[in-house]
Formats: sequence, structure tokens, C-alpha cells
Amino acid sequence: MTQPNNKTNFREETDLGTLIAQATTTDKWQVLSYSVPILPMHAALLRTGKILFFCGSGNDPNRLNTPYDSVVWDVNKGTFSRQAPLLDSNNQPIDIFCGGHSFTPDGLLMVAGGTLRYDPFYGSFSALMFDPITEKWVKKPSMNNGRWYPTLLTLGSGRILAVSGLDKDGKLNRQPEIYSSTFANGWNAFPTTSALPSYAQLFLLSSGKVFYSGAYMGGGGGTPRILTLPGTFTQSITEKLVPGLQEPAFCDQAASVLLPPAQDQKVMIIGGGSGNTATSRVNIVNLKATNPTYVAAKSLKYARKHHSAVLLPDRTVLVCNGSKINEDIRQSMLPAEIYNPATNTWTAVAKQNVPRVYHSVALLLPDGRVATAGGNPARRVNELRLEIYSPAYMSRSRPIIQKAPQRLSYGLQFTIQTAQAANIKWVSLIKPTSTTHCCDAEQRLVDVPISYRNSTSLNVTLTDNRNIAPPGWYMLFISDNNGTPSVATWTQLS
Repeated sequence: MTQPNNKTNFREETDLGTLIAQATTTDKWQVLSYSVPILPMHAALLRTGKILFFCGSGNDPNRLNTPYDSVVWDVNKGTFSRQAPLLDSNNQPIDIFCGGHSFTPDGLLMVAGGTLRYDPFYGSFSALMFDPITEKWVKKPSMNNGRWYPTLLTLGSGRILAVSGLDKDGKLNRQPEIYSSTFANGWNAFPTTSALPSYAQLFLLSSGKVFYSGAYMGGGGGTPRILTLPGTFTQSITEKLVPGLQEPAFCDQAASVLLPPAQDQKVMIIGGGSGNTATSRVNIVNLKATNPTYVAAKSLKYARKHHSAVLLPDRTVLVCNGSKINEDIRQSMLPAEIYNPATNTWTAVAKQNVPRVYHSVALLLPDGRVATAGGNPARRVNELRLEIYSPAYMSRSRPIIQKAPQRLSYGLQFTIQTAQAANIKWVSLIKPTSTTHCCDAEQRLVDVPISYRNSTSLNVTLTDNRNIAPPGWYMLFISDNNGTPSVATWTQLS
């Protein structure tokens, strides 16, 4: 009797070991045991590794002229700290609900625009910066006109471009402007130009020009185009249209990314909606071409809008969140998908536990995981649960950066110390996420070519093009021959 029982126990242990081995080599989602205290419709990864969430009045007109919310999430500790709101000249809280945001070269988050009133919405003139070290808001000079649903984009000069959004009277703001601390009034405006839609998804190109992918939020749309910024503010921005986009009516709450690495200058637009329904359409444009034209790429496995697209350090793209039907969480329990640019393939991966639609966000963490938050399918219906995605590479043996510079300059050759130097395939700089409404003009992955290696170190060379890698703080990753990335270290490029 003893012998059969022993055999049975051994067989059960073997099966369990196999299951454990399988579990540690697959991806997974984990809902955290605590929730975020505010609706996290705006999110930015700070250079401290913490995440700033803010919502202002939070899509609730009853909270207009009441204290507005922002919190800093310490991901490692699982804690939140709340920030005091800033007041306008009438001693009313400045409402940054539906503003735009991007990072300055020194790692502060510029937030411009917001809400003056609801239904119809009027745009705020306000401009604030959030300091990741003091974790406080600081007032900056106001813009020339209001912006609700604008896009902000940090340029290679370190200046910040603001476009579109609804102005102080609820009309589309057609006057782009640029912020610089060196300007007497903070902001200088260009002459009015053709309309860009709300939350137009923009990308800085290697030439210093700006590409509008065709993705946006709300209404307006418009043909994808390349914008050339003039050398003076007395001249207008000029445009070159980019043809070929399939299903152009399905770009509301699409996502788009500058595919890795940034040097390839390829932008991908993913999904989106028209009215109540979504598309699985995916197109890619090569912006190095003499006459760039969108071409079809492999479609998503699941049509979706309201989704997020996140660059992973293994040089793939994670698409998560979203719904087949407008703001319908019953249609949002879709498996996440990962796109591999090298093979033009989508792979369905683990399914999220929390349905997320409008006003949801996703961010790459320095350890290679992805944090997802938010969801606001109706006013005052707020999804506050947090969920973390761990790609399959999180369970593999990972390379380790032992030493790397904390400051970098353009064209610099520098050394990374790692015991895995012989097996490193890529060195990458990834700009941290600053996202809302499917829009993230900040994130990009910059290749840092390896020029020499020995058994313990890599000698690499950084691009000398400020438009490929705009000045600011980056996560530095190394990835091995299997694409498995290290945990990142932070470095400042200036």
C-alpha cells in the first residue's frame, strides 16, 4: 500500500512542478489589493519612478469650483500622497481636467489647458508644472487662449508646442503656441493655421518636423499631415498631407505610436472608432520616405477603441484596455495584444480582469511591467481599481545593469557595466509615459548602438540628433539575445 501511495504523491508533485514552470514562463495580470483614491484619467511616470495621477474636476460638473484632485502613487510602497490644488486670480481651484501634458528637459511635467466650464466645454488658459522632487504644483504664465483637449509636445529644443483644443469660448483653437522659460511671457503664438482635432496625436520627427497621425479624441478628424514649424512666430506653420490611411472615419480614440526604435521613423495607428463601433484596422507609415504613405499592416485580433498602446523594452507594442463598442464595459473584456514590428504579427496574450474604457490609461514601469488604471464609462461612474501586467519576460532570468551614467549628452560614447555583456542584443532609452485619452506624444524608444563589448561592459554611442531623442529623463534598458530586458536605470539627456 505504501509504494502506490508514494508513486501517486510523486506524480502529483511532478504535475504541480510542471504547472509552476508553465506559470513562470507566461504573462499575467494582477489586480492590486488597493485602489487609487481619484479617477486616474491623466497619468505620467515621474523620474522618481512614481506615477502622478490627476483628474481635476473629474468629468463631474458638480465638482466645478471645488478642490481638485491629484495624487502621487509610490508603486513600490503602494501608497498615495495628495497634492494641494493651485488657485486662480479669483481664488478658485485651477481645473486641469482635460488639459494636455508633456515633460520638460529637467523632468517637470507641464500641464496646460483644462476646463473653465461644462456643457458646452470652455478651455482654460492655465499652465502649471508638477515638480517630481517636491511633489508640488507650480504656476507658470498662462497661454494666449484657452485649450480643452489640447496636445502638448516637447521639441528637440526643449520647448513645448501646444496645439488644438477648445478655446475660452468653446471654439476650436487654431493658433499653435510654444512655451519656453526664455520667452518674456512664457508663450509665443504662431498665426492661425488649419484645424487640428482635439487631442491630436503628434510625433516629433528626426527632421524637427511634427507628424499628426490621424488619431484624435471626440470630433473633427482630419487628414494625417506633416507640420513644419517656421523659424519665427510671424510665419505660419506649413503642412504636407500624408495619404493612404484606411478607414479614416475610424480614428476617434484610436492609439498611435512611434514604432521602436525611433530611428526607423515609422508610426503605427491602431484601431479607433466611428460613432458607436470600433475597427481592428492597423496602418503604418514610413516617414523617412520621400512621399510618406500609410500602408496596411496586420490587423488587431480584436476591434477596439478607448485603448492604450505601450512600448515595451523588448521592442514590441502592448495594446490593452478598450472596447468593441463605445464606452461599453460589457464589450471590453478583451485579451491584450502584443505587436512585433520585426514580424508584423499580433499575439493575443492574457486577458485583463478589469474592463477599462473611456478615461483609462496604461504606463510602462521601470521594471518592465505595465500599470493600468481608470475607466469612466459614464459621469460619476469611476473605475478605481489598479491592475499590473507582467509580460512573459518578467519570469525569465534577466540581465542586470551594474553601472551606467546618470547624465548623458548628445553624441556621447559611454560605458555600461553588466556581467551579461556578451549576450546583450540591444541598449535602449525609453522616454516615460505622459498619457490621457489614448494620446501619448511622449513615449519613444531610442536605440543606442553597441560599438564594442568585452565580458563585463558595453561601449555604446548615443545619437547626436535632439529630435530623435528630445532632451529629458529616460529609462535605460539593456536586453539580451532573447529580448529579455533588464530593470531600467534613470538617466538625464541634455
